[in-house]
Amino acid sequence: MSESGLGRTGLFVHPDAKRYEQFRAACGETFGRLHAAVNAGAAIERMTRGHVDLLVIDLAGCLVGDAALLTGLSMLLRTRNGAPVLVLCPYGHTAWLPELMAHGALHYRISPVAGAELRSAVDSLLRPAGDMQANAQQQLLDKERELRELLTIQRSVQRAMAHGEDGERLAAQLCAALCSFPGVRHTALLRQHPGGDLCLLAQESRNHLDLVRLLGRQDKLLASPLRDTFPPLLAASAGELVLLDAPEKMGDPELALALHRRDVQMVLALPLRGEPGGPLLGAVSLMFDRSLQFTREQFACFASLAQYIGFGLAMGELKQQNDALAGRLTQMATRDPLTGAINRRAGEALLESEIRRARRYGIPLAVIAFDIDNFRSVNDVYGYPIGDQALRAVAATIQGRLRVSDTLARMRGEEFLVIATHTAAADARKLAEKLRATIAGTALPGCETVTISLGVAQVAPDEGATTVIDRVDTALRRAKRGGRNRVELAD
Repeated sequence: MSESGLGRTGLFVHPDAKRYEQFRAACGETFGRLHAAVNAGAAIERMTRGHVDLLVIDLAGCLVGDAALLTGLSMLLRTRNGAPVLVLCPYGHTAWLPELMAHGALHYRISPVAGAELRSAVDSLLRPAGDMQANAQQQLLDKERELRELLTIQRSVQRAMAHGEDGERLAAQLCAALCSFPGVRHTALLRQHPGGDLCLLAQESRNHLDLVRLLGRQDKLLASPLRDTFPPLLAASAGELVLLDAPEKMGDPELALALHRRDVQMVLALPLRGEPGGPLLGAVSLMFDRSLQFTREQFACFASLAQYIGFGLAMGELKQQNDALAGRLTQMATRDPLTGAINRRAGEALLESEIRRARRYGIPLAVIAFDIDNFRSVNDVYGYPIGDQALRAVAATIQGRLRVSDTLARMRGEEFLVIATHTAAADARKLAEKLRATIAGTALPGCETVTISLGVAQVAPDEGATTVIDRVDTALRRAKRGGRNRVELAD
């Protein structure tokens, strides 16, 4: 026993005697007496019989979901009589750390822990307090610095969310905001789709690390062989916080070397949910260039940010769905479902709008009305299904011959209207002739050749939509009386 261990008492809590012997071999000389307890209850009973200088809780082999064990350890932390606590937490089970911190301050190391690292942690916790006033002043300064850092990252994330972006742009802005925390060199957002596929939504790198290259893929990440090794994938699949304080503790030497090459010393990954207890949406990852001991407040801040980000992504996705739904509703309200042309109401509203625009800027505007010749006989001879096919084919053929600025509207039955912007009567007549010839030369499925008759009118400077539609309809009736399959210009 070393002289430094005289009078010091340690208490090691773990049900396995082999774990106690391993700890004793690594740190036994630090203590005058080192006791073992198989569970929290035995540790509490032991502490009532004498002072303990250091309480060591080893979580190796514990199940994260063991509520009874968590309750017992929480009680132990509340009744430790001021003794410092060192928690040895296995990598992959670090979700317990914030839970335990809620019941008292503690220090932790992610296991497996090398003997030298373990001895250093124990020695630092047993070191004499020194100048109490100086220590208190330093703790106050540390708390102020921590508060400033937390406020900085919270404001950065809030600013990113305030822009109202959605999808990948929002994810990119959030990753950039998270990089404002001291020591963060890489951030990433992983998104889980309803089918269970996990993809890399965005990343921000200050150390030239590329997750796509590191993982060998950008999507289907849950099928990666690193699913149960790499912190972000582990957090997304398990739905729990994952903290890694040294890349080599993942158990994958090649991956650890790749992270060390990019100066990654620590990784924190948190699951994302749209609401507490809701379904998993993915994970957020932060990689640090230093190893930090997080406090309860820092864990709480990161958990709050993850919840905020998850909510933002869920709202962004909901906005996209709402926009898509609004688009479909608008299309249903303005489109003719059979031909794809806009319906009569939308056509009349658009014509009124184009008339006002043409009048304001002094540009010509023309309309072309047409219908299918003898369409009733097409229905009678071939049946309504063939008639519907003919309507669709005529509308599609006409639409294919129009300019992008022109609009096709189905006004009633087999009658259509073309709104031709920036077009005078002469040019509108040429367009009408081209449309007539195109339909006459097109073989429609299931029936003989179909023809159309057309009327053309240019909107007068002081004319409204109703008047010009009446004029062009009159020209259309004249074309039909004149023998059909022809074009007539309105008076």
